[in-house]
Amino acid sequence: METPLKHVALILDGNGRWAKQRNLPRSDGHKEGAKRAFEIAQHAFQHWHIPFVTFFAFSTENWQRPKLEVSTIFRLLNAHLKKQRANFIKEKIRLHTLGDIAQLPSNLYATLMDIKQVTSQFTKCNLVLALNYGAREEILRAIKLCTQASPTVQSLDWNTFSRYLYTADIPDPDLVIRTSGEIRLSNYLCLQSAYSELYFTPTYWPDFNKEAFNLAIENYKKRERRFGNAEQ
Repeated sequence: METPLKHVALILDGNGRWAKQRNLPRSDGHKEGAKRAFEIAQHAFQHWHIPFVTFFAFSTENWQRPKLEVSTIFRLLNAHLKKQRANFIKEKIRLHTLGDIAQLPSNLYATLMDIKQVTSQFTKCNLVLALNYGAREEILRAIKLCTQASPTVQSLDWNTFSRYLYTADIPDPDLVIRTSGEIRLSNYLCLQSAYSELYFTPTYWPDFNKEAFNLAIENYKKRERRFGNAEQ
């Protein structure tokens, strides 16, 4: 019997290369990528009935990019979230965040907190944004919180430790999708994706449409997930 997909996590890669390929400024790639994210999330919710969709939108390492590009990403994200606020409510989509969002610009932080608050009662569709997120930072944070709560770690197990991760109330991803042809996780949900299926595509994120998402899901459905058990 096929196990239903509960969580698909995506690494949104290739915005800059998409723009360069078209002789456009990198900001145009980020702008197109922001539009694509909500389209894919809605498709995942409505067509595939996947309750959790997570986007790796900005990593802890992305601060190393040029300041203008970073500020442009935040400005575009803030504008797009404000534009989609009514749709979050209309479609009953709950917004979650992973990462230290308090370090983001104050206007973006305020927008995130507002949408999180007004959508907090929704449960069926969950859009998760990983912002100022890095798996190593998350792990160190969880260790500190865990040891503060219970200094004795000899009896510590995964179920207890995982409660201190950003994803405490979010199921582990069944499938991780990365666009643009890069074949690595890049410090993304490293513990949570221990048993995830991985799917890599050369398509740049702004070109990753519903049909491309469907191909990824169909590919996943052909795989056999054994979690260490013997082959059937």
